[in-house]
Amino acid sequence: MIKYGFQTYTWQMSYDKYAGRMDHIADITNRGGLQIIEAEICMLKNYFDEPEKLRDMLAEKNTEFGALCLVCDWLDPTETAEEKALADKAIKFAGHFKNLMLVLGQMPQPDRSNLKTRQKNALACINEAARRAYGAGIPSAYHPNSPAGSAFRVLEDYKILLGGLDRRYVGFAPDSGHITKGGMDVYGIFKDYTATIKHVHFKDVDENGDWRAMGEGVTDFAKIIKILKDGGYNGYAVVEDESKEAEDDPDAVVLRNAGYIKKYLM
Repeated sequence: MIKYGFQTYTWQMSYDKYAGRMDHIADITNRGGLQIIEAEICMLKNYFDEPEKLRDMLAEKNTEFGALCLVCDWLDPTETAEEKALADKAIKFAGHFKNLMLVLGQMPQPDRSNLKTRQKNALACINEAARRAYGAGIPSAYHPNSPAGSAFRVLEDYKILLGGLDRRYVGFAPDSGHITKGGMDVYGIFKDYTATIKHVHFKDVDENGDWRAMGEGVTDFAKIIKILKDGGYNGYAVVEDESKEAEDDPDAVVLRNAGYIKKYLM
């Protein structure tokens, strides 16, 4: 069964107000009738050093910490000392939670210069971090994005990415919005790579490429869910709303998205 929830980036766009407010984020998620949270490390604040405290607080609110997002530059042939230390801390943190997915992401650069080298280096670092996570019993999946300087943003990049991920250790975490922004057939990507998908991000985008709340753009999420279910996927589907409305009032948009999920996807 697919489990639905929310990514903290929706609140991260108002970082000063919501950083560290995992209790508030859990309350809004629960108010929407869902129980899954995925967090960026920066949004955890002190909880990153106190995983037991976060675990106990979420348990009291009947909320599951479903995924932790680890984002690094990964520009060198091997992880830098700082990147390795952060990854190892994230892996250790993840061990305090049941069924947690480690979602790996890469910081976009100003442009796509030296792209082939960057892609090769990124894959080496991703696979190594995922190998260590696997050894600690933590599943992981890589999440590509679509800013202009991203290493994996268009179809040819995805072919390199999905041919280079070491599938013994790391899966694919497609993001519907980034796939559409990269000029790809979102339904084709989900269908062609269903067997590799270990985690899912949902966000909507309109015909002009602007982020929108769920159901207000061009994405047929019910069609994606059918593709996933037909392919046997039973992991998380996490909404990461980056719309202007979410920046202005993340709570309201999350609750609206929760209503969409319950009406059209569950």
